[in-house]
Amino acid sequence: MTLPRVKTRSHAAAPSESARRSVHVVTFGCQMNKYDSLLVEGRFVTSGYDLTDRMEDADVILFNTCSVRDHAEERVYSWVGALRKAKEERPDLVIGVMGCMAQRAEEEIFQRATHVDLVCGTRQLQNLPSLVDEVFERRRCAQDPTAIEGVLGTDMEGRVRVDRRGEPYAGGLVGHLAVMRGCDLNCTYCVVPTTRGRVQSHPIDDLLIEARWMVDGGARVVSLLGQTVNSYGEDLPKPAPCEPRFSGRQGRASLADLLRRLQDVEGLERIRLITLHPSYVTQALAEAIRDCDKLDRFLPLPAQSGSDEQLKRMKRGYTTDLYRARVDLLRAEVPDIELGSDWIVGFPGETDDDFEASLAFLHEIEFVQNYVFQYSPRPGTRAHGYADDVALAVKKERNQRLLAASERTALRRHERFIGADVDVFVESESPKHPGRLRGRSRHNIPVSFDGPAALIGATAQVRVGEASAYGLTGVRCSED
Repeated sequence: MTLPRVKTRSHAAAPSESARRSVHVVTFGCQMNKYDSLLVEGRFVTSGYDLTDRMEDADVILFNTCSVRDHAEERVYSWVGALRKAKEERPDLVIGVMGCMAQRAEEEIFQRATHVDLVCGTRQLQNLPSLVDEVFERRRCAQDPTAIEGVLGTDMEGRVRVDRRGEPYAGGLVGHLAVMRGCDLNCTYCVVPTTRGRVQSHPIDDLLIEARWMVDGGARVVSLLGQTVNSYGEDLPKPAPCEPRFSGRQGRASLADLLRRLQDVEGLERIRLITLHPSYVTQALAEAIRDCDKLDRFLPLPAQSGSDEQLKRMKRGYTTDLYRARVDLLRAEVPDIELGSDWIVGFPGETDDDFEASLAFLHEIEFVQNYVFQYSPRPGTRAHGYADDVALAVKKERNQRLLAASERTALRRHERFIGADVDVFVESESPKHPGRLRGRSRHNIPVSFDGPAALIGATAQVRVGEASAYGLTGVRCSED
């Protein structure tokens, strides 16, 4: 791990009242955290702050954190600890920890890192500029600015509303749109309900405004984010009798409704989804996926385990038979759909037979993409009270076996495209191979081919010549 090296600026005095302060955000973790970091940066810009890519030039340094595994939190403490000397040399510097770890640990962060000025949870991110201003105000009024208490903002009450039209879009060609926050499922291994709270879905009209703002700013692909994105709308009120009816349960707005509305956003080329839950796969959703040609034919639908006993201990809310039924429903409406999965190996009580069931299930469903995680206990989860009874060496061995099986399955799925022409949304140049472009197919498979940089941000048709477990390689059809 590389830690930050922050040099003292030539002038260590605090900015004058007329100077604009600058902010630097370091992001750890998932796509939702990347979305939140952009949201926070936009709030600071509209509040009169500047953004800087150089940590040593920042007046405010914020760490947007992940709490899924202990290792993720220890990385943050290492980065924050590396700033202790910089804070001694620049007492005007503001150091803050925000996001999931901040929500979970709260006061513990101040105790372990006494030079931290601010801790901000997941439901207060939009208020960060005012919280930072409070730090500066406390310093201004204190007789000893180095002895003031840290500012804590971890209130989970209230609904987060997002209106970003007054800020510049900085998300690139592939934008991320959080359609909801939190999770109500309480899987026994997961800390998200603790760190992000209960589900709050954003109204469809608000999401359409944000999606159009992204497209106007240059986005051509929008990934819809949610811990269980296909449960979108379950918490929203039913429409009044005079309002449009929706296709969701009991007439509430649903992900299917949102997808159909996004179809009409001019300039939006593709829609992606992260992440779905088997329990919320419905006929209406499958039909919307079928009908919405902007939606990629790939769904991340985590199984987590192929053992019914383990799924019960994880409190996932489905059996392998129910999962199969959901897959059959999807493939009946969208025969070419590709699926991805997350897996946990070494969950408490996992036997050799349980693990073999996961291997068999991976092969049966033929997931094209798999992420494998070794279980680690997390405070605040029900499984934290379970005996962590699978040896680390066994976890590592199962991890490697599942990854090897994933590679074999991915290669089989990818080889089906050899000789076919696929539409590739071009996202970037290859950093290692000049003249080579990288993008993704409609099935979210990485594709590389030679072509001019002018194609970045457009869709190119590529004839696939080679396949590996990690993607496809081909040539532009116009160059055959």
